[in-house]
Amino acid sequence: MKSTDRPEPPAAGPSWGSDAIAGLLRAMDVEFIALTPGASFRGLHDSLVNYLGNARPELLLAVHEESAVAIAHGYARVAGRPMAVALHSNVGLMHATMAIFNAWCDRVPILLLGAVGPVDAVRRRPWVDWIHTARDLGSMIRGYVKWDDLPGSVPAALEAILRARLIATTPPAGPVFVCLDATLQEQPIDEPLEVPPIGRFLAAQPADPPAEALARAAALLGEARRPVMLVGRVSTDVGDWDRRVALAERLGARVFTDLKTGASFPTAHPLHGCPPGLFLSAEAWPAIRDADVILSLDWIDLAGTLRLAGEGALPAATVIQCSVDQYCHNGWSMDHQGLPPADVPLLAPPDRVVARLLQAIPPRPSDLPPLAAGRGTRQDGMPVATGTADAITMTGLAERCVETLADHHPSYIRLPLGWPGEHCRFAHPLDYIGFDGGGGLGSGPGMAVGAGLALRGTGRLPVAILGDGDCLMGVTALWTGVHQRVPLLVVVANNESFLNDELHQERVARTRNRPVENRGIGVRIGDPPIDLAALARAQGAVGIGPVRDEAELAAALKEGIEHVRGGALCLIDVRVAAEYSRATSSAVLRKIPSRR
Repeated sequence: MKSTDRPEPPAAGPSWGSDAIAGLLRAMDVEFIALTPGASFRGLHDSLVNYLGNARPELLLAVHEESAVAIAHGYARVAGRPMAVALHSNVGLMHATMAIFNAWCDRVPILLLGAVGPVDAVRRRPWVDWIHTARDLGSMIRGYVKWDDLPGSVPAALEAILRARLIATTPPAGPVFVCLDATLQEQPIDEPLEVPPIGRFLAAQPADPPAEALARAAALLGEARRPVMLVGRVSTDVGDWDRRVALAERLGARVFTDLKTGASFPTAHPLHGCPPGLFLSAEAWPAIRDADVILSLDWIDLAGTLRLAGEGALPAATVIQCSVDQYCHNGWSMDHQGLPPADVPLLAPPDRVVARLLQAIPPRPSDLPPLAAGRGTRQDGMPVATGTADAITMTGLAERCVETLADHHPSYIRLPLGWPGEHCRFAHPLDYIGFDGGGGLGSGPGMAVGAGLALRGTGRLPVAILGDGDCLMGVTALWTGVHQRVPLLVVVANNESFLNDELHQERVARTRNRPVENRGIGVRIGDPPIDLAALARAQGAVGIGPVRDEAELAAALKEGIEHVRGGALCLIDVRVAAEYSRATSSAVLRKIPSRR
């Protein structure tokens, strides 16, 4: 079925509560619903299959709830709209919590449909219905969803789901949770039930910032001699991308991006200040310290970035902060980061602000200081890791991947920690999809499958380059990709270690004057090594490797491309040296998130 096809409602009206809920999901144009089966939503499951015919929405079977939510996360990153996920009572929701937290931190919309009960105790089966029923299931995740509800009737459930979708997609976007009583799903519908008219419940359009604040921002930027743009959470719309480039060129602003968000500005543009990474490189710090005006477009951790660049002190520049993120800060999690200075706060979506600034700032002669020499080179003074006889450096992996994939219109869904930013060649919003938001492990395979699903038919080559720890924690998500015929290339940068923790252990050992040679104890994934290619083949995917040298890697990539172009999911296990492609300065290393 084409994504543009919208099946008609069934000829017969809904007979059960879950029929009405399924019909609403179709009316809302929900394309897929990911799930790991569970008895608490057996009514909804039946309605999706036997009332709607498993079409729009179509069931996506995952073998773990964390993978189901990660698939929805990756899909929303590309499609720009939410997928639904069905979660079985408390046990399924507990499995899913890490992936929900990722989506929350990443500000990604997901429609989570939980199930519980029966809420009425006299209807519960012995034992299992009791241990799988919670009085307030939403309390488990209330700190990291935008909204949750437990409706008490079928009409209330329809309204709750409709409201949830509106809240999920209103900036800042995020996951929402509607818990459906098992009894409500299996309730007969004896009288005609009016389904809400979808066209009358539309999400509000983003508002413009106040005219006075916008005028002040435009005046400051128009007069700035050393402006800097920090581009964070922005849209994937090509028109918005072009307007960001136009604004930077009009201002002559130095632009910085990072890898926590998707591609947002062409990395080869002369105004792009330095290669992106998960943290802003030290070579960007002088430009931030010397800036007279800094325009933050919903930059993640603006306060931390400014203090890092100022080596503990805030820069003197006037800061214009464009973000609506504070609407979802609730204090349960510290995902709101430090409190940033905002001399001109603009409580509006950043791309809306960019469009208005372009209208307000006239073109001017290009008499700004030239860019500093050495753009894109290493300036941290740290040693570059070298390969071994049986492993490839991360730089070698990046070079071969970029070189081999360049002519195949790749969409890089994920990149691992330590990926050398000089090999990030982004010229379109879909060239890089982004990170997971929560800084955990295990989301990579699921997000790769979900993004690959959304990229089907676009002509792009979906590529996910994952760390081995991330891949192993969520590897069974690949089965869903194979089952759903998702073309996808997964390249595993396999250093046989939870390397991020090795670096932390090394830093602690050095601080305490203890042996750094012990940094791998309790961290390395070896003895015996895990055959990732065999794990892929066991799930029906193509598995290649282990690959241990660059010549072999180039041939493996070419073979993998052929398989993916033929519609297959292919995993290539690449053994890389147990070092980052370049060591990170101690100031940044202290900020690297722990793996959990």
